[in-house]
Amino acid sequence: MTLATLMVHVMPSGQAAAALFQLARDVAAQVAARKVIGIAALQPLQIYAGPDAYVPQDLFQQDWEAMEKELAAAEKQFRTAFEGTAVALEWRSTITTGAVSDYVAEQMRAADLLITQPAPNGGLFDSNRYLNVADLVLRAGRPVLVAGPAVTALDLRSVVIGWNDSREARRAVEDALPLLRLAGKVTVIEVADDDELSEAEVHVKDVAEWLGRHGITAVARAERGRDEDAAVLAGVAEDLRAGLVVAGAYGHTRLREWVLGGVTRDFLLKTARCSFVSH
Repeated sequence: MTLATLMVHVMPSGQAAAALFQLARDVAAQVAARKVIGIAALQPLQIYAGPDAYVPQDLFQQDWEAMEKELAAAEKQFRTAFEGTAVALEWRSTITTGAVSDYVAEQMRAADLLITQPAPNGGLFDSNRYLNVADLVLRAGRPVLVAGPAVTALDLRSVVIGWNDSREARRAVEDALPLLRLAGKVTVIEVADDDELSEAEVHVKDVAEWLGRHGITAVARAERGRDEDAAVLAGVAEDLRAGLVVAGAYGHTRLREWVLGGVTRDFLLKTARCSFVSH
């Protein structure tokens, strides 16, 4: 697999778009991408009022015009960010009555990797302006690179793979091969309880050897689960100064994923690094 086509999802105005574009430009250079597609979507204003409530009709027109201006400004910023590069550019945007994540997930048929940022509070309660990243990951059929708002470059000097011997983890590692081949150091980590630690050691050893047959040198580590898996994995990633964490996106329903939490959610929303997630 190669990452020949990247897609960059642009959040509404006020988000850290400049940093995101700088990151996308860096990723495109590192993987020798041939094309970068910028994408944005907004949903019209939705007002839920009683039958006797008065809603000025020009309010909707003003909202529509504001969205058109916002999308045009985003496209201009996207194209300006990639000036001077040899990569082909394309812009896709829409004003949709559906969820933003639905539109982006559909358009992912045209790309190998989506680059985006987490929305405030995950975008769970503001689907007309923000993309719910967890929902998108579960539906896109492509890997997603989620960057912290201040991240401007993909640091591959140290990469951590969060392993749990699931189908999702296998998918994520295979999807991440183009980036893992560029990494300076790769560490495969599985967090396990005391009675499962020996089995976890076998798992990560197998994964490290599999990566070796793909030309990637990796270190295998089984970590005792002293805390929540996400906290242990985050602590190890911090100790190793990992610039990228690779993990499988678990198949919970969206409500369960965001209410009960999980490794996927914590890495999407609580990180200053990049997370490569796949489902």
